[in-house]
Amino acid sequence: MNVLPGTKPVSRAAVIADAPYRVMVVDDSAIVRGLINRMLEGDPSIAVAASVGNGATAVAQFERDRAIDVIVLDIEMPVMDGLEALQRLLALDPCVQVVMASTLTQRNAEVSLKALQAGAADYVPKPSTQRLSGAQEFARELVAKVKALGARRRQIDREAGRSRGIVPPAASPVRPSGRTASPARLPITLQPAAGSRPDVIAIGCSTGGPQALQTLFAGLRSGALMQPILITQHMPAMFTTILAEHLQKQSGRPCAEAVDGTPLVPGQIVLARGDWHMRVESRGAQGAVVRCNQEPPENFCRPAVDPMLRSVAQVFGGRALAVILTGMGSDGLEGGRAVVAAGGTLFAQDEATSVVWGMPGAVASAGLCTAVLPLADLAPAILKRATGS
Repeated sequence: MNVLPGTKPVSRAAVIADAPYRVMVVDDSAIVRGLINRMLEGDPSIAVAASVGNGATAVAQFERDRAIDVIVLDIEMPVMDGLEALQRLLALDPCVQVVMASTLTQRNAEVSLKALQAGAADYVPKPSTQRLSGAQEFARELVAKVKALGARRRQIDREAGRSRGIVPPAASPVRPSGRTASPARLPITLQPAAGSRPDVIAIGCSTGGPQALQTLFAGLRSGALMQPILITQHMPAMFTTILAEHLQKQSGRPCAEAVDGTPLVPGQIVLARGDWHMRVESRGAQGAVVRCNQEPPENFCRPAVDPMLRSVAQVFGGRALAVILTGMGSDGLEGGRAVVAAGGTLFAQDEATSVVWGMPGAVASAGLCTAVLPLADLAPAILKRATGS
């Protein structure tokens, strides 16, 4: 499927709420485009609306067709690369959801993080052309992210309609796309605040996490946090190296990828390494150390948030503060249960400011949180809790 030069322009108002999510695939390799198209169209809730070979053509197509929900965008392309195309696409519609897709190289990892800072919603590491046809994990991750971001785009439409006084039609229980209508949200029950001041802060995040972490640590920069800070962000290895460098600059605190056996140091940030789970282990009077392992993925992820939080609960008990930021899925739910059962405190990002309210929504809906807050309010809440003020 390619651009049709004579196609009639399609506006955002033409989107049917229950229709499959409309996706544009942008990659300079026709083989890769075809494989990604087949991966996406294997799910009945996704329709590939356009498939093009460079950024300039993608921008031209999007000018014609504003009903596209999600764009899967390669980085290295002729005519116009992915980063420039991203800026132009977002200038046309700041709410379009863009997933950067790139092979795992140092340069592409750096560009992908720049793209996230520039407004991309997420990224997916793309296997080499030789391995792409058998990359079931890539297909699973890509389809899940496109569906989550497509749902977010439609939610933005619904909220915009309500703000203009437009009442959406009642949805049928089973949608024409094969998607089941989401149940109504139940009221969130909050936990009382724990009594102990935390000795450690543990943060978990996924989709939208790098951007949320940058905002969070900008808010924490002026605070006198003395606790070690542990972070598990769903990310490949090459990406976590660069993210650690970015967080150190943003926070003004030492930040490094986890190394097995490293002691936890007050005020320092430790980021789980890509493809390695991170846990903590008590050394008695000597304090706690980081442990890294390559045990099987949990919740399809390695690193995963649950192993980190379970170990934090075991080592620190009620002296732990866990924070769940934006992310797809429910990783962190079982670990969050362990933290709360041990007497610790759990904060979560609210739905309105999350890119995807999967992970924070899971712990909030389970009634595990002491607070569910907008991203901008989390840093002051963490500082208040951590300093006892």
